[in-house]
Amino acid sequence: MLMLEQIMNASNFDYLSRGMKAATMRHEVISDNIANVNTPKFKRSYVNFEDLLAKELHLDDEQGKLGIVRTHDRHLPIPMRGKAQPAIEMDDTTTLRVDHNNVDIDVEMANMAKNQLYYNAMATQLGGFVTKMKNVMTSGQS
Repeated sequence: MLMLEQIMNASNFDYLSRGMKAATMRHEVISDNIANVNTPKFKRSYVNFEDLLAKELHLDDEQGKLGIVRTHDRHLPIPMRGKAQPAIEMDDTTTLRVDHNNVDIDVEMANMAKNQLYYNAMATQLGGFVTKMKNVMTSGQS
């Protein structure tokens, strides 16, 4: 039981699962944008996760003097600012059409395809990680 807890708390598992959560949320947001492509005054939304994760992993002080990158949760005894979570943000800075809607269907469809590739890559990596952990537990080999 302790081994399972260690796997679930592993940084790889944590980052990959949060990435998949962000991709799932992004898919929902893009779907909403596409569904409202002809809704007057609708403003598109997007999911911000990768920038927040980069800030979590690259800890800078306010003056920019100290740049530290954490490679493992147990490295470097410095306080974490918290775990990055995906956040939905609205793009109200642009207007593409007379009806003040800013959804570009071509951009949204490209974003959907990109997000699907991102999700599949994360799922593959997470599956590989779990398989490796399973092999270590059952055969004692890596």
